[in-house]
Amino acid sequence: MEQPKMTKEQEKKLKDMKIKLDDFSKKATKSVKQILGISLLPPKEDKKDDINLLIVVDDRDVAFQEKLKFRDDAFKKMQEIAKKVDENIKPDTLLLEELWQNNYDGKHELSALIAQSGIIYDTGMMAGIKIAEVHKSMVIKKFEKYVVSYVLAGSLVQGKATPESDVDVFVVVDDTDVKKMTRYELRERLRGIIVGMATEAGMMTGIKNKLNVQVYILTDFWDGIKEANPVYFTFLRDGIPFYDRGIFMPWKLLLKMGRIKPSPEAIDMHMSSGEQVIKKTQAKLNEIGMEDCFWSTMNPSQAALMVYGLPPPTPKETPELLREIFVKKEKILEEEYIKILEKIILTRKQLEHDPTKKITGKEIDVLLKGAAKYLKRIKKLFEEIQSEKQKGSVEKIYENTMTIIRDALKLEGVEKVTDENVKEKFKNNLVATGHMPEKSTRKLTAILKAKKDHDAGKLTKAEVDKVRRDSQAFLRMIIDFIQAKRGRQIEKTKIRVRHGEKFAEVTLLGDIAFIVDDIDAQEKLVHQAKIKADGSLGPAKKASLEELEKALATVKIPEKVYIKQAIFDDLKKRYGKDSEVLITF
Repeated sequence: MEQPKMTKEQEKKLKDMKIKLDDFSKKATKSVKQILGISLLPPKEDKKDDINLLIVVDDRDVAFQEKLKFRDDAFKKMQEIAKKVDENIKPDTLLLEELWQNNYDGKHELSALIAQSGIIYDTGMMAGIKIAEVHKSMVIKKFEKYVVSYVLAGSLVQGKATPESDVDVFVVVDDTDVKKMTRYELRERLRGIIVGMATEAGMMTGIKNKLNVQVYILTDFWDGIKEANPVYFTFLRDGIPFYDRGIFMPWKLLLKMGRIKPSPEAIDMHMSSGEQVIKKTQAKLNEIGMEDCFWSTMNPSQAALMVYGLPPPTPKETPELLREIFVKKEKILEEEYIKILEKIILTRKQLEHDPTKKITGKEIDVLLKGAAKYLKRIKKLFEEIQSEKQKGSVEKIYENTMTIIRDALKLEGVEKVTDENVKEKFKNNLVATGHMPEKSTRKLTAILKAKKDHDAGKLTKAEVDKVRRDSQAFLRMIIDFIQAKRGRQIEKTKIRVRHGEKFAEVTLLGDIAFIVDDIDAQEKLVHQAKIKADGSLGPAKKASLEELEKALATVKIPEKVYIKQAIFDDLKKRYGKDSEVLITF
C-alpha cells in the first residue's frame, strides 16, 4: 500500500524537529560526557506535542553512594538545555545500571521502549539494545517453547563498545525434553533459523552493526559451567538477560556468591589445556603444510594445463607435465617455479607418511612465501599461455573453445556436439539450465563470428586482441563450471559414516571402494576394497591418498550411484551397529 505523501507543513515541522533534536544532542553530550545514547520515544496519547527523550547515562565509574546524585544532576542539566532549545522537549534520564537492573528483575519494558524509539545520538549502546530486542521478540514468538534465556553479552555490556561494534547475544535452548530428534539436530536446526532472523532484524531496524548469535543447548551449557569453561563463566558474569525462564539469573547470582566452583577434574583439564593447545597448533601447522599450501598451488596448476587444452593430471604428475609443456616446449615458465611446486608436494608426502614429523613455523613461512610467489607467476602464465600459444591465432582460440565446451557438455550428458550445433547445445544445456550466465552466449557468439571473419580475411589486429580477451574470460567461466560440476559429482560417490566421535568416508568409484576410517585424523589411513556383484565389499587392502586422488582424476564419475543393502551391512560390521550413515544425493 502506497504511503500518503506529507504536506509541506508536515515536512517543515519534521525538518524543524530534526534541527532542534540535533541542537539538543550536541549541547547535552557536551554538558554530560557520560551520555551513552539519546532516543526519541513514541508520543503519549494525551500529550502529542511533547517531544519525549530517553537519555541513558554511563554510571559504571561512579561510586555506589553517588549514583542517585549523579543521575539527578544529569537530569537537571538535560532539563535546562531542553528549555533553551524547545519547551516541548521532555527529557528523562536513566542510569545504565537501572536499565540493566530492570532486565535482571525480569522487567523488560525499558528495553522494549528503546526498540520502538528513534536513535538521536549513540555510542553503540542504543543500537545494540534495539536490534537485540527486536531479534529477541522474533525468536521468542517462534520458539518460546524451547528458548530458556536470551542474553546480551560481549563488548556492549563490558563497556568496550563503539558505534561500529558487533552486537553479541547468546540464546540458550532447552533440550531436556527432546524426543523426535537428537540434541545436536535441535541446536543446528534452531541455530540456522535464529541466525537468519538476525539478518532480518538488521533490515527491519536499519542498524548495520552485525548481530552475532551464539546458540547453546541447555545440557551443554550446564556441562560448560561444571567444567569451568571460561566462555560460560564470562557469559554468566557479564550477560544481561533480555528474556529468562528462571535459568540464567539463578546461575548468575550463584556465580556472584561464589557457589559455582570448578571441579577438581575441571581444574586438571585447564592445567593440561596448554599442552593440548600446543598439540592443536602443531596439527594446524602440519595441516597448512600438508593440505593448504598443496591445494592452493595444485588447483591453479591444473587449471593452467586445462586452459592449454590438456585434461588435469594427477597431483604427482602435475609438476613434470608443467615442466615438459611450459618450461621445455613453450619456454614461458621458469624452472624455479616447478621446484617450488615440487617442494610443496614433497612436504605433503613427508607429512602424510610420517605422522611424527613436526613442521616448524619457519618452514611454513618458507612454504607460504613460495606458494604466494608461485601463484603470482601462474596468474601471469594464463596471459603468457594465450600470448605464446595463439599469437593472434583465432583458430587456436576457436579450437580451445570448442574443446572445453565439449568437455562441459559431456558432463551434462551431451555427447554429439558439432561445429554447427555447438551454440544451440551450449545455450540449451548450459545457459537455459542456469549453469552459465546469459552473457556467456554473447561471448561464444563473438568467438564464432571472429572465426568466420578470420577465415574470410576480414579480422583486424584490434579485433583479434578483443576476441582473445573475451575468450580468456569465457574459458575461465567454463573451467569454473567443470571444476564445480566434477566436485559435486564426486560428492555423490561418497558415503559418510559417524562411528562414535569419528567420521569415516567411503568413496565408490566403479567397482572399487576407497575407505578412510577417520577423515579428521592427522594421518589419514586409506584402504581400498573390491565391490562385489552383490554390492558387498571384498577384503580391504591398504592404499594411499595418491591412489585415491589418481582414481578421482581418471575414473569416469557416474551421474548416479546405486548402492545395494550389502554395503550397508558391511559398514555396520566395520564400524559397529550404532554407527550412522549419511549419503549425499
